[in-house]
Amino acid sequence: MIDATAVIHPDAKIGNNVTIGPFCHIGADVEIGDDTWLSSHVVIKGPATIGKGNQFFQFSSIGEACQDKKYKGEPTRVEIGDNNVFRECCTVHRGTVQDEGLTKIGSNNLFMAYTHVAHDCVVGDNVILANNASIAGHVRVDDWAILGGMTGVHQFVHIGAHAFTAGCSLVLQDVPPYVMVSGQSAVPRAINTEGLKRRNFSKEGVAAIRKAYKLLYRSGLTTAEALPQIRELADAHPEVAAMAEFVANSARGIVR
Repeated sequence: MIDATAVIHPDAKIGNNVTIGPFCHIGADVEIGDDTWLSSHVVIKGPATIGKGNQFFQFSSIGEACQDKKYKGEPTRVEIGDNNVFRECCTVHRGTVQDEGLTKIGSNNLFMAYTHVAHDCVVGDNVILANNASIAGHVRVDDWAILGGMTGVHQFVHIGAHAFTAGCSLVLQDVPPYVMVSGQSAVPRAINTEGLKRRNFSKEGVAAIRKAYKLLYRSGLTTAEALPQIRELADAHPEVAAMAEFVANSARGIVR
């Protein structure tokens, strides 16, 4: 169903069983997959590819030109997977040619009201951004991460899988997988034990992750000194390998 007040560019491609509510605006070079729902007053500008089964609540803005002063109107893109929910007033901006020209969002994510995904960000699957959480340009958020309400993430930061940021956190450095952080600026507090249990991590796996966390943050070792021991632990517990790999490849340095 397409409301009579919606404005849809003739070049836009609309899938099957798509609902487009009152006063929505769909621009040129936009592709919307099957079973997607737009409430009202939703703006989607292209180039943008939207997968299947997504929900866009009122006043969300997807694919707008980014706020980077280097951006000069180049035809950069937004790509969104399937079954995401974008609540009221969410904003997702296109990429820049200074990066890969792409802002990319996976599937099964929840973006609560007033969240912002800036240019060139990459968001994985099953991620939650609570109300007013904002990620700056070039940020990467891996699968199952949760950003608490009003979290702010600095540009180029990497948030690891299953990580958790408390409300009002200011994240200035990379957050390894499984780690919970809070504060301004954010510092590590513990591992995301409850989240791991909900995702059916074994008791042995959680214990190994906790041991890796203690090596990294509670042993008095430097990151370089702790990393070989974490890698050794990962040989017996594959869950730890993600943490070891993340720490070894961190470009900004991890939260301490």
